[in-house]
Amino acid sequence: MITCEKEIKSGYLKKVIEETEQKNSNEKEFIQALKEVLTSLEPVIIKHESEYKKIGLLERLVEPERIISFRVPWVDDNGQAQVNRGFRVQFNGAIGPYKGGLRFHPSVNQSIMKFLAFEQIFKNALTGLPIGGGKGGSDFDPKGKSDLEIMRFCQSFMNELQKHIGQDVDVPAGDIGVGGREIGYLFGQFRKIRNTYEAGVLTGKGLEYGGSLARKEATGYGLMYFMKEMLKANNETVSGKTVIISGSGNVAIYACEKAQQMGANVVAMSDSSGCIYDKNGINLDAIKEIKEVNRGRIKEYLKYEPTAEYIENEGDMPPIYSIKADIVLPCATQNDISLETAKKLIENGTIAIGEGANMPCTNEAVEYFVANKILLAPGKAANAGGVATSALEMSQNSLRAAWSFEEVDKKLENIMINIFNQCEKADKEYNLGINYVAGANIAAFKKISNAMIAQGII
Repeated sequence: MITCEKEIKSGYLKKVIEETEQKNSNEKEFIQALKEVLTSLEPVIIKHESEYKKIGLLERLVEPERIISFRVPWVDDNGQAQVNRGFRVQFNGAIGPYKGGLRFHPSVNQSIMKFLAFEQIFKNALTGLPIGGGKGGSDFDPKGKSDLEIMRFCQSFMNELQKHIGQDVDVPAGDIGVGGREIGYLFGQFRKIRNTYEAGVLTGKGLEYGGSLARKEATGYGLMYFMKEMLKANNETVSGKTVIISGSGNVAIYACEKAQQMGANVVAMSDSSGCIYDKNGINLDAIKEIKEVNRGRIKEYLKYEPTAEYIENEGDMPPIYSIKADIVLPCATQNDISLETAKKLIENGTIAIGEGANMPCTNEAVEYFVANKILLAPGKAANAGGVATSALEMSQNSLRAAWSFEEVDKKLENIMINIFNQCEKADKEYNLGINYVAGANIAAFKKISNAMIAQGII
């Protein structure tokens, strides 16, 4: 049986992991992300161990440059004061201004913010664009809130956040719980406080005030562009494959759209309550109406397609993963696929996994997939299309220009092809045996470490 506790040969690497784990013992998500990345970097670290150790490279890499934590007071529709906690983790700015989304969800805490920001460093480096890594958010829950409550919360959140961001400093975007509506309220408050139209300070904006075409579709489309390249490199195609997608948010919806355009049959999607199974293929127009217009639950799909099946969540394994599929796209949240779920997927004949969410597979699941030669598209590479297109939005803002949907989409596709090529090149260079997880980490690390070394010990 394979476990996530790999034998580490590098004394320096082992020391850094142990010391970081001890310092952050209560931050399980951050430690999980850190171990997954650092253990995969061992071939590179062994090659440069004395150099990296002398300049404390890894110690600096695992410590955020800055963590900002603040209270967010706001008033609900009943006139009652509420208080939430806000975060911004500016993890590494060696290759550009900090870049990463804002997440509004009750689960948000410092550990989750650090894990997401740490992952973002590597994801952003893979895009080839000049953006560093950061992440932020709040434990505020937008579900069930009125538009006015969400506006008041966003304005209060930005009152503090605006002190720490700027188009050449730190550029937030959306994430779970933060869509176009929230970005609009955040940008409006930033503009009012700062008395400047700094369009590049936030991405994911509306088209009317500096947003980019194809940004909404970018993460899901990018996931499928990466999947297509990965399958092609291994003599497979997307066309004709059966696909299941966990989640039904922005990433899941547009991964479904692109998968269908590529000739795949998407048969299942889910939300936190359960999943729908439609053997005839998902009616995406119905999903868009339920989720993007009505902000409803996925079980409402049966009103549109009565012959479909709804399966409620029960137990530890989400029911969607019991449905047989060639390609599985986890696009919901972290640690959605456990070791037991990974075994079930392989048993059901899955040949490829595409991580649309951040760290949706546990470390044990990742190692099990790799050991069993399942093609695994890691999140920091496969879902980088969103942040890549955010950087393209920043470019358009700087140029005072607006590119067509087709122009942005083509640039996105080329970026995703280049990201896969980087993963594959590192995989072959270090004889990893079709391990694109390690390939992505190594390719990104080499860029980040070279930038950090060039800029001195800071």
